[in-house]
Amino acid sequence: MKKIEEVYREIVFRAMEKKEFILTQSELSKKLNISLSIINLAVKKLNSIGALKIHQRSFHVLDIKKILYLWASIRNLSKDIAFQARIEAPVREIEKILPNVFYTAYSAYKLRFNDVPADYSEVYIYGDERDLGIIKHRLSDLKFSPEKSTIKPNFFVLKKDASLNLYKNIPIGQIFVDLWNLKEWYAKEFIDSMEEKLKI
Repeated sequence: MKKIEEVYREIVFRAMEKKEFILTQSELSKKLNISLSIINLAVKKLNSIGALKIHQRSFHVLDIKKILYLWASIRNLSKDIAFQARIEAPVREIEKILPNVFYTAYSAYKLRFNDVPADYSEVYIYGDERDLGIIKHRLSDLKFSPEKSTIKPNFFVLKKDASLNLYKNIPIGQIFVDLWNLKEWYAKEFIDSMEEKLKI
């Protein structure tokens, strides 16, 4: 994931989940360990589309939905796939066997909202590449096709950026943006439901 996306994620998290609408660039830079030049670029872009207003020492978030859709438009989820496989098991079984990971997309929606607007067949998680061996070991009890298989994969490990570890749970904005980037028809059902729940 690009550094600028980490900035968008933190801004959305603070406004949507913490109800903090006035932030400073220096504070974001320190928290995310991202250069002020990248923070400034992100803030200027959001200011140019009216998603926030820049003041002398801070900026004020005005439109979370605009930030989400700008972020979604540059997100390239497929580029972040570190591992994929076809697992011949219901998604519930896959989710049970990997309890301590950052789920995203459909599974994260289900865990966050205790609801599923449509049945789904894929499981997406974020993981460190060094943890791939542990993940594969946990999945070894389930029947799965090799990574290079021509069978359509249904399990995906996405590269976890360093600042994702700053959050206790995967941010709602990340779930939304990842769902927006999936091509399955039911992804739209999840997005529509999220928009309704979040009133965005």
